[in-house]
Amino acid sequence: MTKHSLLLLRLPAMLLATFAVPLTTATAQKSIGSIERLTPEFDQLVGSDAKIEVLASGFTWTEGPVWIGGEDGHLLFSDIPRNSIFKWEQSGQISLFMSPSGYTGVAYYGLEPGSNGLLLDLQGRLVMCEHGDRRLSVLTEQGGKRTLVDNYQGKRLNSPNDGVLKSNGDIYFTDPPYGLPERFTDPRRELDFCGVYRLSRDGEVTLLTQAIPRPNGIAFSPNEQVLYVAQSNPQQATWTAFPVKSNGTLAAGKEFYNATDRVGKEPGLPDGMTVDGQGNLWASGPGGIYVLSPAGKLLGRLVTGERTSNCAWGPSGWLFMTVDNYLCRVKTKARP
Repeated sequence: MTKHSLLLLRLPAMLLATFAVPLTTATAQKSIGSIERLTPEFDQLVGSDAKIEVLASGFTWTEGPVWIGGEDGHLLFSDIPRNSIFKWEQSGQISLFMSPSGYTGVAYYGLEPGSNGLLLDLQGRLVMCEHGDRRLSVLTEQGGKRTLVDNYQGKRLNSPNDGVLKSNGDIYFTDPPYGLPERFTDPRRELDFCGVYRLSRDGEVTLLTQAIPRPNGIAFSPNEQVLYVAQSNPQQATWTAFPVKSNGTLAAGKEFYNATDRVGKEPGLPDGMTVDGQGNLWASGPGGIYVLSPAGKLLGRLVTGERTSNCAWGPSGWLFMTVDNYLCRVKTKARP
């Protein structure tokens, strides 16, 4: 993290959105990291000339990328400490899309008050996992927000982290306490566990599992028969695969991949992820993005050398990546 970013973390949350931080779209550092090729299968997914391009820098902690529109669309992504969502256009322009994005209170609310994961619902509306306001919200056509869910059985959620849309309109999401000012020991906490939930189209909230102590990123396999959940626990840095039952609930999960041995040796932990059309998982973890086959075999890595939080597909095989204070992308041969 940059010296400028460390300064931001010392400021009250309500000031972060308006604090003038220089955002750069053309830097001397045009790319970062390297591509780690471990199998022949990986060469079918990432070309030999691929590199991790830096699109913009100067953020605090980027997260939650989501592509809006088709070939001519744009990317939205969160800057959690700044309580903001930014917009990247294909011209290279960066602009502030929304602030505040996750906390609308008037008192200091910790270091990560903003929105985290972003996704689209069946109507194409933006859904936000909000740390500070501890809810899932949706941006309406009129520009205002509506709360989709902020509690389970009358108790406030911890701080929704990431979500994924099922084809029937249900939203599956994770709820660790990372957005609470004091995290696991915060006195505001009302639930004594970290759950993975389903919010059905009719508004019903179902606790699917509390078996993962620190759930984070979440994604479906292409046929929606498997739900992947990342765990950002330094002592158990893993991804779990849960079979999805016909009624949408989960069977017992099995460890899909374990990267605990890399923790401390490379920056970061399992976090956000996405899946390509062949069922390969592109998942952030220690050191960068891990590309895992549907059988859990590590095919290769996009090694950023930085704490890498999330990734999302854009058009034409572009994989967008939120990497510490950067926004990056990689050209791939894969398609969502």
